[in-house]
Amino acid sequence: MKSLELFVERIILAARWILVVFYLGLAAALVVYAASFIGKFVKVAASAMTLDEADMILAMLGLIDAALVASLVVMVMISGYENFVSRFDEHDGEVSFLGKLDAGSLKIKVASSIVAISSIHLLQVFLNSEKYDTVKLILMTGIHLAFVLSALMLGLLERLMAKKKGEADPHV
Repeated sequence: MKSLELFVERIILAARWILVVFYLGLAAALVVYAASFIGKFVKVAASAMTLDEADMILAMLGLIDAALVASLVVMVMISGYENFVSRFDEHDGEVSFLGKLDAGSLKIKVASSIVAISSIHLLQVFLNSEKYDTVKLILMTGIHLAFVLSALMLGLLERLMAKKKGEADPHV
């Protein structure tokens, strides 16, 4: 029976490598998104002199939004791989920033990134509020507030868990 248990445990541990397919897929999606970003940038640059200030701000917010989304994808790829598949080997300090995100802090950073992306999108909507009816504006604001509340709750829960862990371990 013990040998069956060890066999099952080895399969489960080896299955984590399946996640690599998802992280490579995210890397490929990031390449496609980068190409899309370049297209948006070229379009903004070509019309920079003809756009009025409000339209230029909206265009810049779109580029910032894209950068935040790309950063979120990178954060999920690196932290997910590091937390669930394998640690990165450090080569001359090039990955020294890694290993500082555990699963809890990753959730908080992802939630914070979603709030930032939602904030930028909501700002774009409000700058174009004449294109939206009141109900849609209220719904978008409500969804954004739900993201904010979720991020705050995740942060609070993570803080409580860290505090509880610190009380349980006198060496922390």
